[in-house]
Amino acid sequence: MIDDVSGHIPVLLHQAIDALNPRPGGVYVDGTFGAGGHSRLLATRIGADGVIIAFDRDASVEERARALDREVECAIHFVADSFAEMGRRVRQLGYQQVDGVLLDLGISSLQLADAERGFSFQREGPLDMRMDPGSGQSAADLIATADQRELADILFRYGEERQSRRIAAAIVRRRQERPIRTTTELAELVERTIGRRPGARIHPATRTFQALRIAVNDELGELERGLEAALEVLAPGGRLVVISFHSLEDRIVKQFIAREVKGCICPPEQPICTCGREPTLKAIGRPVRPDDDEVARNPRARSAIMRVAERLP
Repeated sequence: MIDDVSGHIPVLLHQAIDALNPRPGGVYVDGTFGAGGHSRLLATRIGADGVIIAFDRDASVEERARALDREVECAIHFVADSFAEMGRRVRQLGYQQVDGVLLDLGISSLQLADAERGFSFQREGPLDMRMDPGSGQSAADLIATADQRELADILFRYGEERQSRRIAAAIVRRRQERPIRTTTELAELVERTIGRRPGARIHPATRTFQALRIAVNDELGELERGLEAALEVLAPGGRLVVISFHSLEDRIVKQFIAREVKGCICPPEQPICTCGREPTLKAIGRPVRPDDDEVARNPRARSAIMRVAERLP
């Protein structure tokens, strides 16, 4: 299914909506509305009495949410905020619990396609990378102010970049001459610094751009807080569906579900449980990945993995 306005192809579309197990008249959170592809299909499943609460840190997609609201029978409430705030914001809308939460992590193709947002090195634009362009520090500001060790740590931790120290040193040398302001300036600097292996599928700057984007937007911290918020608002029997695109995100999701499935947090060597913590989730099925046909249609899907859990009574 291709979004009829943007050409955006939602990843694991039918698998994700099926995993939510939507029911007519239910209330669901789409924590990353983006182009609205998942919400569009979800709307057809919950009917006129259903409700979708659509979150996105990027306020520029609000008009897409309003347009979808006019097209479908169910109600769509758009919230220009992080899904990490869903507990508070859902209650502000008058709902104490919801029947499902979908988180499609990472960056949308709409943001990648907009050179002015600075997410992609394939188009020249300002080195910004903020999900919410109106707040926080841009990527250009970050690489202009962070010291060399901090930069290397960011590239290694969030980009799993093995050449992080060389790249950080090159950035510091370059900024002493002049600021790095554009996406292509940074991409070319990284390529000159570490080179491009013959036959390599990805650009040498890919991991650097990923790392800076994650750092600028505190994406891993937002995910940890968002998972806790989802647990807070899910009604018994409600489903949590999370689509991740790299190992750092998936590790957090996997560990969160495993912890909530287990319940007890006592040390393994302790013979009996004294914490009294009960399980709050049960895992549903095995992790799901796109099949070859979907990857062929949408190469962005190749790294996706979906995990599902259900709220216990």
